[in-house]
Amino acid sequence: MSVRQFAAYRSPGKGRVFALLDDPADTLEVVTTLGADDLALTDSLVAELNAYLAEREDKALDEVLRQLPEAVRRAVTSFLRQHCEPEPGTYGVHGAIRRLRLVYFDDRTPDFEEYVDAAYMIGLGVRVTNEVDPDGEIGWVVELLSDEPFVPASAEPRAWALPEGVAVLSTWTSQEQTIGNPVNATLSVARTASREGHWVRFHSLSREEGDSENDVCVSEFVVDTFDAPIPASQH
Repeated sequence: MSVRQFAAYRSPGKGRVFALLDDPADTLEVVTTLGADDLALTDSLVAELNAYLAEREDKALDEVLRQLPEAVRRAVTSFLRQHCEPEPGTYGVHGAIRRLRLVYFDDRTPDFEEYVDAAYMIGLGVRVTNEVDPDGEIGWVVELLSDEPFVPASAEPRAWALPEGVAVLSTWTSQEQTIGNPVNATLSVARTASREGHWVRFHSLSREEGDSENDVCVSEFVVDTFDAPIPASQH
């Protein structure tokens, strides 16, 4: 299901909050119902639900929910968990992530490493996959993102969903590299697997570390090596 928008219908003594779905097309689904004592918060709840839908920022929404009965809070939270979970890698610490551009690099050019390193240094995100062209030459496609995807400490260190139906031979993260530039280490792992004929993808993310009072975010790279040949170039 894809939620397009939240809306409310009011009747005497009751307010009902709906979600407008794109799939099934133009379908309304009930999210929760507010009683007479909570009608004044109907507009605020709908406004913050729509803000959450756009930005996945839940602080303002939580403030409204704390003023509502537990049954309403449970209904809203359950609906969001089931229908509004963001796609991995969709949001960074500054909000929704935009895809800026695709760039192709020959495996032999130093520009590839320089490009990834520059993105890392200024806090942009990358998603990178290898390809083989019709002449049998290996190259890399870099998708540049407006921010590094955010991953909380409690979640798996991954911000790019694995492809379906393909076995993963190994996953390496730059947290295993304690010395030196993580970009150099990441490219070394990725290039080694690529030259052995494996499909390889790697991506960057911003991961939460520390305790609840002293959370910090650290940049990390994840390299996935698949039990599959390098795919043919689409570029």
